Amino acid sequence: MASICRLSVLCGAGGARALFLRTPVVRPAQISVFLQDQPTIGWCGIQHIHLSPSRHSGSKAASLHWTGERVVSVLLLGLLPAAYMNPSATMDYSLAAVLTLHSHWGLGQVVTDYVKKDALQTAAHMGLLALSALTFAGLCYFNYHDVGICKAVGMLWKL
Repeated sequence: MASICRLSVLCGAGGARALFLRTPVVRPAQISVFLQDQPTIGWCGIQHIHLSPSRHSGSKAASLHWTGERVVSVLLLGLLPAAYMNPSATMDYSLAAVLTLHSHWGLGQVVTDYVKKDALQTAAHMGLLALSALTFAGLCYFNYHDVGICKAVGMLWKL
């Protein structure tokens, strides 16, 4: 109760307006003009902050890709227990597709974040695409010619 009373003292007599709303708000555009290409001291000497919009910002494709990544992650949360409880060929191929897609998108972000030169980044993305295709083909081969992903994990747990 004391904290509520103390908060009402900070917010003013009306108590309805928050303390944040009475402070002046600095617009992001004003900050970006101030900080654009200004040197900041970092670990490796001088670094520059570039606040200009990237070529993908604001695009509908980037938003849909982000939503797709979240859908695949949530799908995995339900698919893994379902595959354990009901191992079947459908579950095996679903796991092969979703696990490959999830790992492809995750490793793609690693390549984007850590490979800086454009030529190397393109080569790394092509290598990742080949690796993902090979992974999916290998998992499908394993599902068709062997016991499948679900039963293989069950067999590993029995060891």
